[in-house]
Amino acid sequence: MERITLALSKGRIFTETLPLLAAAGIVPQDDPETSRRLILETNRPEVRLLIVRATDVPTYVQYGAADLGIAGRDVLLEHGGQGLYQPLDLRIARCRLCVAVPEGFDYAAAVRLGSRIRVATKYLKTAKAHFAAKGVHVDLIKLYGSMELAPLVGLADAIVDLVSSGNTLRANRLVEVEEIMPISSRLIVNQAALKLKHALVQPVIDTFAETLHDQPDA
Repeated sequence: MERITLALSKGRIFTETLPLLAAAGIVPQDDPETSRRLILETNRPEVRLLIVRATDVPTYVQYGAADLGIAGRDVLLEHGGQGLYQPLDLRIARCRLCVAVPEGFDYAAAVRLGSRIRVATKYLKTAKAHFAAKGVHVDLIKLYGSMELAPLVGLADAIVDLVSSGNTLRANRLVEVEEIMPISSRLIVNQAALKLKHALVQPVIDTFAETLHDQPDA
């Protein structure tokens, strides 16, 4: 039996994808928050879900281990998007990619004076392109988590990270000084699967698109 595989990550993306899956008649048989299984069967035998790290979703789809996936714009920019068809902005898991600094740090003055700024981030490609476009001299420091800690202990002058409510920044006495771009999650499709499994893949794309069309763009 021919089947399709959809890759996505646990947490907010999975939760906010559930209504879209339901609209396509797809219901997971397990909850990834409570199950240790990384391959989840659904009520439709021809559809299964892969639970992977958010940063790995594009790789699974690119190399055909998954036919479709759901990944944030931030992840796709770092990945590069090679071999991926991106038909839909799903308008879920919304946030923004921002520059933040400690309270009292004069970011505008540092930029204006041409100072070299140390920036901690896991979004090296995006941060490099952003600061290069502005002509700002930066030393980028790769971190994988707890980004807010870097300025507090003198590792960096600023951070580039995702911001949703801003509560974590405020709790660590950091302030947002620049928005780089809005972020939301996209549906991505393996280009070969779109051709070879068109009868299974295209209806999922169409149903997601119809569901989004019926929703207000908040």
